[in-house]
Formats: sequence, structure tokens, C-alpha cells
Amino acid sequence: MTTPPTTPWLPPEQYVRTIQQATMYGCLYLTDEADRPLQLHTALPEHPQRWQFPGGNCEFGQTPWQAALRELTEETGLRLEGPPRLLAVCFRLPNEGWPLAKVGFVFDGGVLTAAQLRQVRLDPQEHNAWEVRELEDWQPDMGEYHWRRLLAAHQARTSGVAAYICEDEPAPGADGPTGSGGDGFPGARP
Repeated sequence: MTTPPTTPWLPPEQYVRTIQQATMYGCLYLTDEADRPLQLHTALPEHPQRWQFPGGNCEFGQTPWQAALRELTEETGLRLEGPPRLLAVCFRLPNEGWPLAKVGFVFDGGVLTAAQLRQVRLDPQEHNAWEVRELEDWQPDMGEYHWRRLLAAHQARTSGVAAYICEDEPAPGADGPTGSGGDGFPGARP
């Protein structure tokens, strides 16, 4: 019997240099009392058509939930309390626009009352508009990936089952024998 070759054990600070690195973000899926999703429009000129959830990248020592809460307050002036409820995990490989993989956590931010929506105060450095719309009305104004993320969050809140979204994979079942996934995701790759 031969013994398989062994790989020498590396200390953690060396091992982490051998595996994929990633940044993380946390964001919130919020709706009004009519179940219409809230989205913020970025003020950044390099992304003139990007509507997105309130949220952002984790700072050092911060969890995705903490990042989502911090960003909500910074971006809208609103505060949220309560335990996190995960709706979706998102993954993107490194690309021309971002040198590391990106892992995102979409949390359920709950339902905002009309009074809470009147209190929204945007940071003009980051966002220049906010809107609530019927779910389907968001699709024409969003890129494929952001639309998939919004739809997945909506479906996860409804079903109680968290979603996994990967930019570099087709939606489950999209290329399968039936041609359309039973999960309701758009079938095209982003």
C-alpha cells in the first residue's frame, strides 16, 4: 500500500494567500405597506442607471448585518432594529471593475410605513433618488444581476427560503431540460 503524498501544513497567514480573497457587503430589502420594494438610485456618475438596495461594504471588524444597518442610516437616515433575517446570499467573481470576489448578504429590512418613508433623507454624495414601485416595474430600469437579486429577495421573503445568486452561473434550471427554472428567476445569464 502506498501512502498518498501529503501537503505541508501552512500557518493561516500563509494559507490565506493561496485561496480566493473576497469583500463582503450587507444590504436590506425593504418594502412599503403595499409590498412595493424600495430602491435607491446611485449618484455616482460611473453608474448613472443603477438602482439598488440600501447597503454597502463591510468595514474592518464589521459583520454584513452591521454593515447593512450602518449603511441604511448613512444612506437614508432611517434606523432599523431587530434580529437579522437572511433572504439571499450573492456571489460575484473578480472582474474588470472589481479585483476581488464579492459576497453579499441581503437581509429582510421589513415594511416601512408611510410616515417612515417621509423621513427618508438621502446622502446626496451617494444617492440622488429613492422610489417604491411594484416589483415588475423595476425590471426595465435595472441590470440583469440587480433585477435577479431584487426578485430573489422578494421570493425569499414570500417563501421563507433563502436564495443563492451567482452572477457567473445561469439561474437554476435555465439551461436544463425544461428550458425554464421552476424558481421564477429570469433564465438568461447576467
